[in-house]
Amino acid sequence: MQTKRKYIIVSLVLTFITSLTCFSSLQAQEDKFVVVLDAGHGGHDSGNRGNGYKEKDIALKITLQVGKALEENKNIKVIYTRKKDVFVELHERANIANKADADLFVSIHCNAHGSQASGTETFVLGEKNTERNFEFIKRENEVIFLEDNYEENYAGFDPSSPESGIAMTIEQEVYVEQSIVLARKIEDNFIGKAKRKSRGLKQASLLVIRNTYMPSVLVEVGFLTNNKEGAYLNTKSGQSKMANAIKDAIISYKKEIDQNVGTQILGIDTETVEALEDIPLIYEDIIFKVQIAASSRDLEPKSYNFKGLSDLSKEKVGKLYKYFYGSTSDFNKAKRLQEEAKTKGYSSSFVVAFKDGKQIDVSEALKSATN
Repeated sequence: MQTKRKYIIVSLVLTFITSLTCFSSLQAQEDKFVVVLDAGHGGHDSGNRGNGYKEKDIALKITLQVGKALEENKNIKVIYTRKKDVFVELHERANIANKADADLFVSIHCNAHGSQASGTETFVLGEKNTERNFEFIKRENEVIFLEDNYEENYAGFDPSSPESGIAMTIEQEVYVEQSIVLARKIEDNFIGKAKRKSRGLKQASLLVIRNTYMPSVLVEVGFLTNNKEGAYLNTKSGQSKMANAIKDAIISYKKEIDQNVGTQILGIDTETVEALEDIPLIYEDIIFKVQIAASSRDLEPKSYNFKGLSDLSKEKVGKLYKYFYGSTSDFNKAKRLQEEAKTKGYSSSFVVAFKDGKQIDVSEALKSATN
């Protein structure tokens, strides 16, 4: 029983830190960085009406300001799901981003609550639906009932069912780590630059980002139902500060992607998961490697490019290059290689697993492989 509990714990942690497996939407350096901006709600869907304000109007104003600022960068292309007061179906918002082969999808909203709750929140896709989160998720997802063909478009998805949210999480799982990086930058900017209260980064099962094939976040810039915060968000000054915070986070994220070889992997701070004594060391048919970097830059896997490390390999996934150190069927050896990589400066390196030449979750490798 104790062993089973340990397996569950290590599986949950490893699953989170090893989902960096596919980056098909990231552009090469010579291409423009495509950002799709999504102003929540619109048309006959006004969103929440806290204190008499309309979420759809404030969200649109902030979105347009973010886009205008980003468009000043010649290396960034901005696409909007809407630029005026029109209703756009949730699935079509994702389709716009996918057709554009976008690098980022950012959906901007205003929050609501029955109390005087306040503060910003940025969501990435996930199944961690607390009671508070689930009520928010249900409210955001119920917009599908305003669509004519919602049963066909969402294949029986039920906004009132937590299980529906868990099932759809898998579709965007491979982009969760990059989404978290952007979400953290946005919330940090809300605190440091806009001087706002932050409720932090959260995971939720949101339809608007479930089918986007790129890093995606949903930003709640504050609660319209809060007397002071609602009034702040209804001012030009407040909208400008929130827009600038989001814009700066996107630019910082792009810079990190472009210059990411040799430092950290997309800014993720991952914890070392200790090898469990009751897990076998050797796993047949499994190859463990240490991912030390992921970048749009194409470098030769030579020691002079990677701080003296040898036994290097690389893999192109979409338009991103992933760089690995070592190759072994011994999980404990892989952990030692990870520690060695950290001493060389790759502080966010982590162990990945391959079976039959395809990357799989390390947690699955540890559970399913035989000694």
